[in-house]
Amino acid sequence: VNSLSLDFLTEFCISLEKLENDRACRGVIFTSAIPKIFSSGLDITEMCGKSMEHYAEFWRAVQEMWLRLYGSNMVTVAAVNGSSPAGGCLVALSCDYRIMVENPKFSIGLNEAQLGIVAPFWFKDTFVNVVGHRIAECSLQLGSLHPTPEAHRFGLVDELVPEDKLQEKAVAVMAQWLALPDHARQLTKSMMRKAVLDRLVAHREEDIQNFISFISKESIQKSLRMYMEMLKKKKS
Repeated sequence: VNSLSLDFLTEFCISLEKLENDRACRGVIFTSAIPKIFSSGLDITEMCGKSMEHYAEFWRAVQEMWLRLYGSNMVTVAAVNGSSPAGGCLVALSCDYRIMVENPKFSIGLNEAQLGIVAPFWFKDTFVNVVGHRIAECSLQLGSLHPTPEAHRFGLVDELVPEDKLQEKAVAVMAQWLALPDHARQLTKSMMRKAVLDRLVAHREEDIQNFISFISKESIQKSLRMYMEMLKKKKS
């Protein structure tokens, strides 16, 4: 389900860096090869029953993925072909433009609160920048997953398209964005996003320590274990 494991995040960052360094590559479309799911978000197994060192390494990789994607010089388009909770939603939010399949069965949102987890400040900042303060506040407190029509109404996704038109639309949007001179677009993007990026860079170690102390609490570990058991039951 494209869950963001440590290996997945590491590979994602390496691939993104290679593309950033390739002068011939000016834009990237992110989508999933798995039907009905864009990304299920952070891999819960990385946050359950592991060492403090592992939690630190994992969280640093999550930060790195966001810093690279949100701050990318390339045009980034999310072609969201299925549900996208939590970290999956963050990946989409970090792109310049989001197109989602027009299917009310699919949903997207930062639903961390449902697992007893708090979305970090930089998740929140990214969300607020897209949907505005009030919608973000309600959505984060309730851990809401928004069905596609609602997500579109809130501006969480920019466009809804039929499933068979998703790739075609993503390519058309990319062409539209790439028609502009790169330097002007890049400087504008940096101006719009720099304060949010700088805030994490300045507080990166503190954010890692906050994550470790929070995730290693027995009450949080217990709720994560319960959630994993529920997932196992669903699968079986």
